Amino acid sequence: MDHSKSMQITHGHSGVFAALGSAFLFGAGTPLAKLLLEHVSPWMLAGLLYLGSGLGLAIYRMARRLQTPRLNPGEARWLVAAVLCGGGIAPVLLMLGLAGMPASHASLLLNAEAVLTTLLAWAVFRENLGRRIALGMLAIVAGALVLGWPQQGQGLVQEVPLTSLWPAVAVVLACLFWALDNNFTRKVSLSDASWIACIKGLAAGATNLALAFALGAALPAPGRLAAAMLVGFLAYGVSLALFVVALRHLGASRTGAYFSTAPFVGALFSIVFFAEPVSWQLGLASALMAWGIWLHLTEHHAHAHLHEVLAHAHLHTHGGDDDDGHHTHQHHPVVTGPHTHAHSHEPQKHSHPHYPDAHHRHKH
Repeated sequence: MDHSKSMQITHGHSGVFAALGSAFLFGAGTPLAKLLLEHVSPWMLAGLLYLGSGLGLAIYRMARRLQTPRLNPGEARWLVAAVLCGGGIAPVLLMLGLAGMPASHASLLLNAEAVLTTLLAWAVFRENLGRRIALGMLAIVAGALVLGWPQQGQGLVQEVPLTSLWPAVAVVLACLFWALDNNFTRKVSLSDASWIACIKGLAAGATNLALAFALGAALPAPGRLAAAMLVGFLAYGVSLALFVVALRHLGASRTGAYFSTAPFVGALFSIVFFAEPVSWQLGLASALMAWGIWLHLTEHHAHAHLHEVLAHAHLHTHGGDDDDGHHTHQHHPVVTGPHTHAHSHEPQKHSHPHYPDAHHRHKH
């Protein structure tokens, strides 16, 4: 295997680890948020979670003395849209849904985010979607349907009050807006991941807190306030920064597939630490979703492809273990180590295993 092929695989593995780390942190945060909802209103909690993520990352960036990056032309509108969908609307819907259903069930319903992310990436943003990814997506949908099967009543046909469906609908709607957020964020994923997550956290946190206060909500006790912001920093801030890194290397649909492990983490935390019951629905849904995720994780994609002329700016290296084989331009004097500047990619045709990352968004 030549150097460029091995580097593409290495970068893909980095994206996988980032996506799984993001999923673990977010999944663990769902049952913790459910616990906090006993004392904090949904809208207030959504604001505190995101504000905690934004402030925590801002402190991290100041401690590291990181400079504000510049977006490529046309990227600002995608970032604004991502903040509105993923930071302003989705977390409020999730908190409203969590207030009316078990955390373990809400955690598994969050798998809909991966499905909707994949559908949008394929149908709207033209990201390649193979049969294996499609079949895995159908398995995840089947698991979500099993999870929504009525638990009470003896007959197969029974009336289900619309009010009892609202929590599940709210969670699925939250997934839709997060799916939009994921595809919008992919458009800016070459920028500094911690900066993107920081901006989204501060903007969404401030907006949701203002709305919460306008609706008459009050700040919780200092201990619960600190707990909410700590959960937000880890489950939303650090998780989102890792998610952006994964988007950079894997594209939206594959990152969404790996991130769909998050609900299993949430369900496991709910059962182990909060003693929530294990139902037949939970078991069957978990099996279907696990099969779907396995199909996603075992996907292999390689073919001859052509790179068109491309000009942009992002962090990259020349040579060494971090070189992906697509940055062959020269520097005078020679520059070593990670660096950022505007650069152009010349046309190139080759074949190697790859993901739909920033340098592989070609047509199929």
